[in-house]
Amino acid sequence: MNKSVILLSGGLDSLVSLAHAGEKYNISLALTFDYGQRAAKKEIESSKKITEYFNIEHKIIEIPWLKEITQTSLVNTEQALPALKSDELDNPVLTENSAKNVWVPNRNGLFLNIAASYCDSYNYSHIIFGANKEEGTTFPDNTQEFIDKINESFEYSTLVKPKVIAPLINLNKIEIIKIALGIKAPLYLLRSCYTDEKEHCGKCESCLRLNRALEANGLNLSNIL
Repeated sequence: MNKSVILLSGGLDSLVSLAHAGEKYNISLALTFDYGQRAAKKEIESSKKITEYFNIEHKIIEIPWLKEITQTSLVNTEQALPALKSDELDNPVLTENSAKNVWVPNRNGLFLNIAASYCDSYNYSHIIFGANKEEGTTFPDNTQEFIDKINESFEYSTLVKPKVIAPLINLNKIEIIKIALGIKAPLYLLRSCYTDEKEHCGKCESCLRLNRALEANGLNLSNIL
């Protein structure tokens, strides 16, 4: 049976992608990236627990030079993280500005190409990626169009020609939580916060989107963590 690799940040989308598609695609390896982001330590801790839960191999990829060239607040602690309110999460102007303030240069393109190198070397057939409909509205590298182009490039840049699959690409966060509850995904292991605080801050955009999705399913952060 073919094997697959997953990009695992420890957040909602990668966790549910693993729980939802792990068996179908025989996910055998998870890659977690440390590029100097504020939440790197917490993301690694969460990802480690998730891979132990699912009994799959886990590798941490350090990319120190990406921190050096990233100017935005997801990495640069001299800048304040963007602050939104729950009722502003669907405002396209505000969310576009927020996205620019946490943008990391070519992050998903870089991560997928690194994963493709593992596929080429170890004969993995698929790369599982937690892109979803909700984040695709503001992040162009979370869209099916982006995935299609990446897959085209792998036809030329690899011998194995792995396929990038995003199991949640047509779903928003509310729908993702609904699926997670249905398959009993271990949501208590996730880390979906931009900060390095001990607990989820509850204020950054990632926390706000997670909590909105939880509340729509009758839950909140304190229920699952």
